Amino acid sequence: MVTGSVTPYRSGQRDGRDGFAQLLHSEWTKFHTVRGWMLGMAAAALMLVLVALLAGISSDQRGAPAVPTGPGGEPVTDNFYFVHQPLTGDGSITVSVSGLDSSVPEGLGELRPGVVPWAKAGLIVKESTREGSPYAAIMVTGSHGVRMQDGYLNDRAGPVSAAAVRWLRLERSGDAITGYASADGKDWTRVGTVHLELGPTAQGGLFVASPQSVEGMGTTASVSTATFGDLRLQGGWTGRNWAGEQVGGESPSFAGYPPPAAGSFTRSSGTFTVTGAGDIAPAVRYSLPTAGTLGNILTGTFAGLIAVVVVAALFITTEYRKKLILVTLTASPKRGRVLLAKAIVLGAVTFVAGLAGAVVAIQLGERLARSNGVYLFPVTSSTELRVALGTAALLAAASVLALSVGAIFRTSAGAVTTVIAAIVLPYLLVANPFMPADAARLLTRVTPAAAFAVQQTLVQYPQVENPYTPYNDYYPLAPWAGLAVLAGYAVASLAIAAVVLRRRDA
Repeated sequence: MVTGSVTPYRSGQRDGRDGFAQLLHSEWTKFHTVRGWMLGMAAAALMLVLVALLAGISSDQRGAPAVPTGPGGEPVTDNFYFVHQPLTGDGSITVSVSGLDSSVPEGLGELRPGVVPWAKAGLIVKESTREGSPYAAIMVTGSHGVRMQDGYLNDRAGPVSAAAVRWLRLERSGDAITGYASADGKDWTRVGTVHLELGPTAQGGLFVASPQSVEGMGTTASVSTATFGDLRLQGGWTGRNWAGEQVGGESPSFAGYPPPAAGSFTRSSGTFTVTGAGDIAPAVRYSLPTAGTLGNILTGTFAGLIAVVVVAALFITTEYRKKLILVTLTASPKRGRVLLAKAIVLGAVTFVAGLAGAVVAIQLGERLARSNGVYLFPVTSSTELRVALGTAALLAAASVLALSVGAIFRTSAGAVTTVIAAIVLPYLLVANPFMPADAARLLTRVTPAAAFAVQQTLVQYPQVENPYTPYNDYYPLAPWAGLAVLAGYAVASLAIAAVVLRRRDA
């Protein structure tokens, strides 16, 4: 009897780095030789560009009032009722504030008492009445006690409680503006000192501002009235009479007065009663509802994401459908390495396509929007780079997630449906203005849709009341933290897919 030995099959690929490099080359060859997959990636990038072009040309705001900007070029809200006179050189102003009452609309032409936490009444020194000009102010607020604010962005808390009768003092010495507060008008505490270039003559006096009141998921205009007494002036106050005016009454950031209220001031026996509306603060979404963001320009990410998910699922499920997975795993028995190679190739291709689409979309979308008079919230070059890279990484992570789910389900329909439900469905729910804010924040913390935080560019300011919700482009997670949530889902799914691939028959 003749006996012989059977030599087991060994893949020609080495197990080391050279073998994995060959595996990567093999997977790349598979991908780029399928015309439909390459076209799908190109379509994903093109969708970003096309939607950006549509967003850029669909809005025409030419001729709209200019958005006021602060000393640093940032958009600001600079609307308040100002009772003022000129201050030449150094000087100080002292006053007591014995009341600050706010009202909000109850019905058509009706007002009811309400709480406006950041209603403001106090003293201000301003370069001029021009919107966006430098200023420093000391004030009482509706619910946040005494504050000193300057430059629209800076806010300091004072020592006097909101319940006390407040005395305020603002003092100018050269370019130094110092704010003081007192509970009794005798013992004074310095709240802060700022340095401003106000010119030889500035405008100073009393002011009242009343921001929009946040109610539920929206805002409504409000109005506040303050009573000032014991007014004392020292130094270079050159005016004999007080002038009252609404600063920024025609600004796009001014919501106006709720009817039948109007800005005004009266003086009787040394007591001033001032009624005002508006705010002095950095602009946020509610104060500039017609302004755009980079996230708005990149709305096409949503459509591109669907194309990427379909291609990614097909990259693995097509091999199962055509039984080519047997050939792949015979040539490369280490199944986890095969899946990793596919993920690297797919993620790299998606990242490059997404980055190209995002860069072109941002450049063209911004240019078209500005040419049509649309104001875009400004961003730094580093933020713009982060948004472009983050968008590409978002698409790449989604592609790896879809690949992994495809390896688990083995069918493209199941994989595509699952991934779209995990990413797109939460995004659509968040985009619904009637979605409760807490639910929207939860969805954008724990679902893969948290990754869209990488496109956010708006800043949440603690001294500005605003519906800070994902619907208004304010995400609860930091940009890279939101992207990390999606990346975590992708890595976890890839690990599960590798285990499943090892344990079951191809």
